[in-house]
Amino acid sequence: MSDPISHEPGSVPPRGRVIAVMPAYNAASTLERTVSDIPEGSVDEIVLVDDCSSDNTVEVAKRLGLTVIQHEQNTGYGGNQKTCYRYALEAGADYVVMIHPDYQYDSRVVPVAIELIRLGICDVILGSRIRTRAETLEGGMPFYKYVANRGLTIMENIALGQNLGDFHSGFRAYRREVLEKIPFEKNSDDFVFDSQFLAQAVRFGFKLSDIPVPVRYFEEASSINFRRSSRYGLLTLGVLVQFWANRLGIWKSDIFSDNRQHLVD
Repeated sequence: MSDPISHEPGSVPPRGRVIAVMPAYNAASTLERTVSDIPEGSVDEIVLVDDCSSDNTVEVAKRLGLTVIQHEQNTGYGGNQKTCYRYALEAGADYVVMIHPDYQYDSRVVPVAIELIRLGICDVILGSRIRTRAETLEGGMPFYKYVANRGLTIMENIALGQNLGDFHSGFRAYRREVLEKIPFEKNSDDFVFDSQFLAQAVRFGFKLSDIPVPVRYFEEASSINFRRSSRYGLLTLGVLVQFWANRLGIWKSDIFSDNRQHLVD
């Protein structure tokens, strides 16, 4: 389990180094808007990991002055995040915020998420897209995705003992210790990486919470189709089975083992 993070009453914790990471694939048309909404001075570095985009995502990122890492072959969404987090650790990040560069999530809330972590209130922050059903559907979320999100989130809250509004958000912030402790390198390279990571965060005793994040649904915003969404849902249910099998000692899974081999000296 993780050691609790605490500060002396009335003390102001150090600001620390904040790195924003963006797993990118064909984000040229939305990247600049996403970056421009991040409040000035709230992050020390923005890193874009390009997963073999066919558009000019890399050129736009370089023009904006971002740190750019290019994959030589497509690694998938989970594989992209692994590169993001490895770099953040190596670059000395104390806090890491992951945001999709498709302008779907409102990046103006970046400093709010980091401040909640910096103050020791929680270790992991998710941006919740769902405040009311009407607002979410009016915002453009497809109805089938809304229903699937609600169903999966309810099951995940019950299985993992949490009370989060949206387990499937593309806006997430972490304390450095979370990335150091969780063996994320053992996770899937596909979309279920996110579900595995949150189950691992619970397994290792980190405090999870969320904040409301306005979202936008439009043609350029990234999304997975119905078939891949269904597969993702089934794999997420499998993660919950793994979590409880591991907890009950029925089956010890590597993704819940305390493996620190990826840490940076």
